[in-house]
Amino acid sequence: MRQRHTVLLMTQKTDELDGLVRKRIRALRVAQGWSLEELATRANVSQTTLSRIENGQRRLALDQLVVLARALDTSLDQLVEAAPDDVVTSPVIDGAHGRMRWLVKSDPGMTVVRQRMTEPPPDNPARMRAHPGHEWLVVLSGTAILMLGHRRFRIETNQAAEFPTMLPHAIGAEGGPCELLGIFDRDARRGHQRDGGSKDAGGSFEPDGSRG
Repeated sequence: MRQRHTVLLMTQKTDELDGLVRKRIRALRVAQGWSLEELATRANVSQTTLSRIENGQRRLALDQLVVLARALDTSLDQLVEAAPDDVVTSPVIDGAHGRMRWLVKSDPGMTVVRQRMTEPPPDNPARMRAHPGHEWLVVLSGTAILMLGHRRFRIETNQAAEFPTMLPHAIGAEGGPCELLGIFDRDARRGHQRDGGSKDAGGSFEPDGSRG
């Protein structure tokens, strides 16, 4: 008896998605280093069927996509996810402080910031800040000084630093301007927002335009 499958109904709007799913199946298979035969065996489908699915010669069937997703170690939702329209975004620019900011759409709590710093970090430890969260930064040009707890780190161009922000910290430039690119998680971003109005906070690398 011929095996029956639930066929995904394709409209004009989803024609591109159809092609994307096929390319995604092949790309995931190649990324695993599997041949058509290896994936077909793992998904319990024939090699001919898998080849026709990848090449667009066979209609996509929901039950086949379920087993293919499982074999490829992904979910059905991820396998059939549409491509986003707004791939390219422009930064929010704060020219007064030499800062650009981008939000990460897949994680609205995360912020990416590019900032030019000219001042050294504060000498007074009381001006270092601490708050929940995690920060990652890389020096794009120049040299930065990171004060972290009782330690002082010199970060050269193309070097990166990653640290929990519960450690008292401050950052500044050494020997001239430096340019940083940083990633702030949700808690770190909120911590900087709360500290933004404090006159005692210094050496700030700010995700939201606030400044101590």
